[in-house]
Amino acid sequence: MVIFLAGIAVLAFCIYWLPEIAVKDARVHPDTAYFLIPFLVCAYGFCITFSVVLYQAFKLLTYIEENNAFSELSLRSLRIIKKCTFAVILFILLGVVSLIVLAKVTGEDAAGPISLSLMGIFLTSTVAAFVGVLQKPIKNFLKKMQ
Repeated sequence: MVIFLAGIAVLAFCIYWLPEIAVKDARVHPDTAYFLIPFLVCAYGFCITFSVVLYQAFKLLTYIEENNAFSELSLRSLRIIKKCTFAVILFILLGVVSLIVLAKVTGEDAAGPISLSLMGIFLTSTVAAFVGVLQKPIKNFLKKMQ
């Protein structure tokens, strides 16, 4: 249920709030409206990879429920989740670079959003490390079974 609700929240964010926020910001700051494109690319990329992670987490929970936790299918889901965490980190880094360039052009301070982005990178790295830890016992079990 939690995965389903998170998926609905991400979908609502992508369809309703993200374009609305972009249009409002473009109206308020027409001189830097062209900087919205990298932010939208990063935001939609983040949302798509997050949706893939939610789907793979749902599949992984289904495998666990069916007593297939130590299977090649669950290992494949964990690999996809790990790759998606690295993609999320990449999108966050691209957003930070865009933010730094925007701050240089406008002369504003972007320390707050950059620090939040770095916290997001830390959190995502923690998830990637946790997935890596989960992969090891499954790999060892599958090697013993062969």
